[in-house]
This record gives sequence, C-alpha cells and structure tokens, in this order.
Amino acid sequence: MPTIVRIGPYRFFFYASDREEPMHVHVERDAALAKFWLAPVRLQHSLGFGRSELVKLESLVAEHRDALMEAWNDYFAN
Repeated sequence: MPTIVRIGPYRFFFYASDREEPMHVHVERDAALAKFWLAPVRLQHSLGFGRSELVKLESLVAEHRDALMEAWNDYFAN
C-alpha cells in the first residue's frame, strides 16, 4: 500500500490491488478514510470525515491530481 504523499495529518495512498479500478486515491487521517476518483476528481465514498473536511480533501486531491495520477501510472505501469 504505497504512500504517495503526506499533507498535514493526511496520508494519500492506493492499494496494490487497485489496478483494475479507475484511477483513484485513498486518504486517511486517524480512523477516517475516503476514496476519490481522479478523472474527474470526485468523492467515491468516505467514513469518519465531516462534510467540511471532505471539501478540503477534494480540494487537496484536485490540487495534487497530476502528481497522484503520475504516481498511479508509475506504480501500475508493469
């Protein structure tokens, strides 16, 4: 489960088994978890995050979308 980036209390990552799904990223903080699609950026599901924090996370995903997509492509290119 490679970590792509850490921003503040958030860890952005994907699972090695995610290859068959569309590009996405998981975000966790403590016991909270969310999953965002990357093309286009949108929330797929969440558990434990409040609405305002999800808005912030979606903004962070959009801001770092290119780097997240590059990390996805680099990891799953094989």
